[in-house]
Amino acid sequence: MKEDKLILPLIPLRGLTVFPNMVIYFDVGREKSIEAVEKAMAGDQKIFLAAQKDIEIDNPSEDDIFNIGTICEIKQIVKMPKNTIRVLVEGIERAKMDEFFDKEELLEASIEKIDIDNEIDHELEALSRKLKDDFFEFLDITASSGINGVDLFDNLEEEKDLNKVTDLISSYALIKQEDKQDILQTLDLKKRIEKLIFYVKEEIEVAKIEKRIGTKVKKKLDKGQREYYLREQMKVIQEELGEDDDNKKAIIEFEKVINEKKLPNQVKEKAQYEISKLKASSPYSQDGGVTRTYLENLLDMPWGEFTEDTLNIKDARKVLDKDHYGLKDVKDRILEYLAVKQISNSLRGPILCLVGPPGVGKTSIAKSVATSLNRKFVRMSLGGVRDEADIRGHRRTYVGAIPGRIVTGLKEAKSMNPVFLLDEIDKLGMDFKGNPADALLEVFDNEQNKTFRDHYLEVDVDLSEVMFITTANSLDGIPRPLLDRMELIEVSGYTYEEKFRIAKKYLVPKVLKEHGVDNKIITISDSALKLIIDSYTRESGVRNLQRQIANVIRKGIKDIIEKDKKNLNISTKLVEKYLGPKIFSYEEIDKEDKVGVVTGMAWTAYGGDTLPVEVMVMDGKGRLELTGQLGDVMKESAKAAYSYVRAHMKELGIKDEFYSKKDIHIHAPEGAVPKDGPSAGVTMTTALVSALTGKKVKHNVAMTGEITLTGKVLAIGGLKEKCLAARRVGIDTVIVPKENEKDVIKLPKIVKDSLNIILADKIDDVLENALVGVEK
Repeated sequence: MKEDKLILPLIPLRGLTVFPNMVIYFDVGREKSIEAVEKAMAGDQKIFLAAQKDIEIDNPSEDDIFNIGTICEIKQIVKMPKNTIRVLVEGIERAKMDEFFDKEELLEASIEKIDIDNEIDHELEALSRKLKDDFFEFLDITASSGINGVDLFDNLEEEKDLNKVTDLISSYALIKQEDKQDILQTLDLKKRIEKLIFYVKEEIEVAKIEKRIGTKVKKKLDKGQREYYLREQMKVIQEELGEDDDNKKAIIEFEKVINEKKLPNQVKEKAQYEISKLKASSPYSQDGGVTRTYLENLLDMPWGEFTEDTLNIKDARKVLDKDHYGLKDVKDRILEYLAVKQISNSLRGPILCLVGPPGVGKTSIAKSVATSLNRKFVRMSLGGVRDEADIRGHRRTYVGAIPGRIVTGLKEAKSMNPVFLLDEIDKLGMDFKGNPADALLEVFDNEQNKTFRDHYLEVDVDLSEVMFITTANSLDGIPRPLLDRMELIEVSGYTYEEKFRIAKKYLVPKVLKEHGVDNKIITISDSALKLIIDSYTRESGVRNLQRQIANVIRKGIKDIIEKDKKNLNISTKLVEKYLGPKIFSYEEIDKEDKVGVVTGMAWTAYGGDTLPVEVMVMDGKGRLELTGQLGDVMKESAKAAYSYVRAHMKELGIKDEFYSKKDIHIHAPEGAVPKDGPSAGVTMTTALVSALTGKKVKHNVAMTGEITLTGKVLAIGGLKEKCLAARRVGIDTVIVPKENEKDVIKLPKIVKDSLNIILADKIDDVLENALVGVEK
């Protein structure tokens, strides 16, 4: 009985036959065979293995392959030197190849599974016992071969399926290759057992002769002679296979690199020791492959190779200004480094951490820094990295061990002093394999990184000349010890005017160039750019702005081609046509003063925003209700505000019955969005006082600040982003903590000119400027 046909990747085997239930390693080197393995791994890991009739043929046709083979499952693959892979397979069942497909990239076969009769009669039972007895005699004679006879004995005694018994014995018996194939192709169980008994008997006689000769020779050879004989024999075998030449060539190449490169003494000694191990190992032994891979990684490192810094500050400034608008703090810090470097060559590379919302140019400025310094640039993303070995490398005792990503980055740069960008450092994870942040502690410590040790290389790597630049959207996810080792530079969001300048000067020319056109073919009017910024983007950076500009230009190019135009000026009407209805509408704030409604200012990792807070007072029993997905810190701010108002109700003109006869409901709109942080304390306090006194809140005022139980207004972060958000919705007065005066000074001039910024030390200062009718 035959089952449905299957089409599986095919590997023709040279000098090897795989039986069902057999687990075996073999090396794959031919391109089509490697592609067959990869296709099988991409699917259900099933592959068809059939032996070649002539092992000398490199590109076998259908006639060169036996049509009976074995369906196998790939259990493991390991990449080996010289573009080969080592494959571990387990045989599943016999099958017959009906059709052969010689494709350009791989071989495939249409196969039929073979259903073999398992019925056992007395004659088969007798033959199987004879076969087992002969095989156990064979094992006794060849006990020194390394086969575990005890386990085999147990397995054969317990196995009731005679097909499995014959396959097991066939895979272990030392019989000729053509005999193994003959047994695989013999489908009749009785004939197969009879043949196998004959072959095993033949091997028993050969084994007896070999044992007798070996005993006589062993008595004549002393230990030294035996070693010499075995080594000479191994050399002859390697020469016949052509393996020894390859191994010698690799060793000669390694020694050449050691002599030519200026290696540190520690590295040179390590390399020479590993070469001595390689000379003593077999070329295709597992240890030999591991040693070769290690030496390749060790000697590929750019030991002693440095690029020369461009110390001309004017030229460096030109490069930085050419690629990026603003980012003054980052540029100044790089130029300061260059200035000091001119005087002192011993200055170590700084470790900078650029913190800011997405799209403000943190990653791209790092590339410009490398260009301005004439250094190589390497980028490594830390987002989602959870294993310490990703940073420090795997120890060589592990299968498939590789160096860490720091060492790999230096190899890619081919320099020991690149600009090394570690992106998204706030997204590092950790699990049972260790915390990668702990490994970075050594990397970022100027006192330790001169002797950084990768677990794989096992030698000191000098990182003191590397300029490390990290990026983060927020400091919350960075461990404090790691944060302490970095120099923080805040990269704030852009103002509306800055976005317009960046779009006109940088983004439009860049996108036009990417799309193969120039400003003679497509132009974008200033009003169109402003419309895109206003109505189709809402971000602190300019990443989405660049996407929308590219979207407009693509559609413009399509119009030029379809309508056979020579050029096109993109106006506001065309922007609305191309991008559709406005996505964002920055609604002006309510022009009416209201009771219990206050505009707060919030900061997120994606920039600033306004956060209205509403308070409603109702008859009740003094209950405080908080809604709007408020986080724990924000809830505590609400309770602190409530306690302050209750403690100072007389000064605030509030009747004492509110905490026993009134329920208070504090709500932050957009309830689906989680909110947290302490900076809404003054906003909640003002809203509470307004609702309880009936005094209206000025509609043009926004505020931010943390409040204490004594009414002190504490400092907050993200002031620039918050002020930009307030300005965007039409606020003209903002109240900020007095402790943030240092941050107010750093605000862009256009922001300070367009906002009335009031510094508040106490909550009284806030209420005087926010409530209508309160005397100062």
